Amino acid sequence: MTVSNTHHASHSVRFQAARSLVADAAKKALAMQPAPGKPQASLKGHQDYVTEADKAVELFVTQELNGLFPDDSVLGEEQGGNITGRFRWVIDPIDGTSNYARGRNRWCISLGLFDGDTPVAGIIHAPALGEVFTAQKGQGAFLNGRPIKASQTHNMKEAMVEIGWSPYVPEGWFQEKMTALLDLGAMPRSLGSGALALADVACGRSDGYLEKVIFLWDVSAALVILKEAGAVVSPYLEMGGASKPQTILACAPHTALPLSHAFKVDLS
Repeated sequence: MTVSNTHHASHSVRFQAARSLVADAAKKALAMQPAPGKPQASLKGHQDYVTEADKAVELFVTQELNGLFPDDSVLGEEQGGNITGRFRWVIDPIDGTSNYARGRNRWCISLGLFDGDTPVAGIIHAPALGEVFTAQKGQGAFLNGRPIKASQTHNMKEAMVEIGWSPYVPEGWFQEKMTALLDLGAMPRSLGSGALALADVACGRSDGYLEKVIFLWDVSAALVILKEAGAVVSPYLEMGGASKPQTILACAPHTALPLSHAFKVDLS
């Protein structure tokens, strides 16, 4: 077996194991979700929700990964951890916690695998929506097992673009970017889950997603899914995203240039 094939086998074994344990974690999260109209969450900051399920799911996935692959490192949103060594897992136990806490369906578990500094596999599992986005480096991107590709939208007046709201952005930033988007004639969206917004770009439901300050656990699975789906993405990791939150812009191929100019985000 060649070195590259050995690497692929290592990735594939981990990916298949991760799909199974994320599915188990998704069932756990779904069972713990509060009923609509009865939110159960505490706030870490302004509009920054955390629930008991966030903690329980992350603990479950982390313990399972540690048991299966004791030499791998795991970084999670709630408990922290590290990203050292060759194989590195990054988990967001519930992305879209504000939706989750209020009984909405748009939330997911996001788990990404890195080989060194390279994203090599990603799983975004949205159980309330019945959707699982997956990708392995060089193997294509999929939604519920079917291949996905970024949209071929050319005309910005037909485009649908999401801008992520965040308490971490400077005052006036959201209004400025929303105005720039409206000036292009595009339809704006803001739906409360960065990971699913990026997945929407990958599968062609959306033509772009911008978030000013986004953390590694929000994008770890999406980075490989987007690449395999042919989307254009700003250099998040190259800008230091592995160690601190950065801006991300993900676009369909033909909307990349106008969105890059309008939002003043470099895609090179």
